[in-house]
Amino acid sequence: MFKRALNARAGQDWNMRCIPLLVALLFVVRLQAAPATATPPNIVYFMIDELGYYELSHMGHPEFRTPNIDRLAAEGTRFTQLLAGSSVCAPTRCSFLTGKHAGHMTVRNNGGFDPLLAGEETVGTVLKRAGYATGGFGKWGVGGRGTSGVPEKHGFDVFFGYYDQVHAHTFFPLYLVRNSTEVPLAGNTGHPRDGKTFSHYLIVEEGKKFIRANQDRPFFAYMCWTPPHGIWGMPKSDPSWALYKDKPWKDDAKMYAAMVNMMDRQVGEIRALLEELGIAKNTLIVFTGDNGGNEYFPDEKHPRGFFGPNVNPKTGADFRGGKSNLYEGGLRVPAIAHWPGHIAAGRVSDHLAYFPDLLPTFAEFAHTAPTPDTDGVSLVPELLGETRAGRKQEQHQYLYWEITRHTAVRMGNWKAVRVGATSDWELYDLAKDISEKSNVAANHPEILAQMKGFASEAHRPIQTGEIYDRALVEKDRNYLGSEAATTAFRKKNKG
Repeated sequence: MFKRALNARAGQDWNMRCIPLLVALLFVVRLQAAPATATPPNIVYFMIDELGYYELSHMGHPEFRTPNIDRLAAEGTRFTQLLAGSSVCAPTRCSFLTGKHAGHMTVRNNGGFDPLLAGEETVGTVLKRAGYATGGFGKWGVGGRGTSGVPEKHGFDVFFGYYDQVHAHTFFPLYLVRNSTEVPLAGNTGHPRDGKTFSHYLIVEEGKKFIRANQDRPFFAYMCWTPPHGIWGMPKSDPSWALYKDKPWKDDAKMYAAMVNMMDRQVGEIRALLEELGIAKNTLIVFTGDNGGNEYFPDEKHPRGFFGPNVNPKTGADFRGGKSNLYEGGLRVPAIAHWPGHIAAGRVSDHLAYFPDLLPTFAEFAHTAPTPDTDGVSLVPELLGETRAGRKQEQHQYLYWEITRHTAVRMGNWKAVRVGATSDWELYDLAKDISEKSNVAANHPEILAQMKGFASEAHRPIQTGEIYDRALVEKDRNYLGSEAATTAFRKKNKG
């Protein structure tokens, strides 16, 4: 029996050593079989915090003005169901960065104290190994300072912005962070809505400096910008504020709309920089939200939020739910891919995908292997066309999400949802019921049983990273400069 156990353990060890090698070998074979692009492109990925699926003017929204993103969609391919990795900030970032679904990724909730594991590979690790310069600018969210999850330990040459997502809620903090070192912001007192230094301007400029500094080599610029999420406040001198300041709306609603327009302008500035440097034609741009829209500022006339992020402004059709749950409203995000001469212009893709797919996609474009434990599949055939890619687009058998006690599984157009650990499963046919209003679980027990089996297969116990300096983590989470000020502000503003 002891010998049998040793043999079994040896077999397991052999598998652990060889599976990554087999994955890499299969990827090399794939590259040899497909006419890959001659030169790995630069990659700029915009992940915009909390931007809703319908909060863009090319989607027909009557109030938002987003001409630069509209142009990106017109000159690229827009995805209707490239779904988020989760329905809240930290887990969805973890899903993208690690290429894993929520059943076995490290960060599965928004608690702030669940960092990436030491040594855990990310898209930054993969691309850096392929010779890319790697930089992140904005909100990290998967490991604060003093933890095993800091970006400079997970493949990023530089990260500038906020490590902690609560710190990221204000645009006038006392400091930002570069590679775990504080960068003081002149003239800020810790007031959440006002100060002399608007943090987002600095974050955008640091991203531009990174692109300029690495224009002669492949680079990955992760633009994980916070606007329009957070405690809304921006300089009244910003031209975007002038567009909305006289609207007969609540001040926060005016500020939210202005921040969407500001973000759009800055997307245009990044594109202009790529053109100026002569590298636009060799740069892949991907633009998404981070999770489903938050239905802010509801009133009697606008029960789904003043701006209706999950309501089609043209037809009134809606996605059920929103941020924090796993109905479609929590997972549908805007998604656009753009690469002149490679990705078709003006195309709309209904291909079913989600955030874990981005890591293997970026890896294939970079001519390297993805992480061996990714749940994603490369979207290169969907982006370039199956003829050019040399193979058909791989389809997911299923997609999986979990958060707190909520679980969801997607299999083609079928969607199974359980809203609590002891709740009954619900089943929806999204081809007929995009709003998830008609639970057909009783009519299709065999389909539901199959999807419940997928959920059981996907879930693994959570393993989280380590906190080395809890006081440092707490410091960044007290984003108003002191614990007393943070507590007072939260009490006054109910959150």
